[in-house]
Amino acid sequence: MSATDLPSRPARARARPGKALQKGQQTKAAIVDAALALATQIGLEGLSIGALAEATQMSKSGVFAHFGSREELQISVVREYHARFEQQVFYPAVDEARGLPRLRAMFANWMKLTSVELDSGCIYISGAVEFDDRPGPVRDELALSVQTGTRPCAAPSPRPRKKGT
Repeated sequence: MSATDLPSRPARARARPGKALQKGQQTKAAIVDAALALATQIGLEGLSIGALAEATQMSKSGVFAHFGSREELQISVVREYHARFEQQVFYPAVDEARGLPRLRAMFANWMKLTSVELDSGCIYISGAVEFDDRPGPVRDELALSVQTGTRPCAAPSPRPRKKGT
């Protein structure tokens, strides 16, 4: 029997894996969102599958299935924080002229974010304190996020030119 002889599945049945994948991605995004909110209050080290299951009203196995480990959960939180940091701090500043105007815009955006985070907390700062002396994937992801985030600030600005040149 060849593959062409096999009966095809109805279109509705074939569409289900996509919908399940989409629902799974939405669930994972909701878990990461809740984990980020929790981590800003108690730190990355305080995150646990159990606490997150309670916060999301899911089973521990349901939360665990999306990440596989506490470490992967922590890394997902760092990545989500970094994505939001870029959205709030760097991307809005790109519209400004290069050099000092852009740097000032980034700094102003960063200060706005910092004022909001006074009540919650900055994952970069708490993560640096928690993972400073502990090598591993979570620390590596934090370091990469911070390096990536500060690179635009360290980029050389155009050299000043003499008047008339």
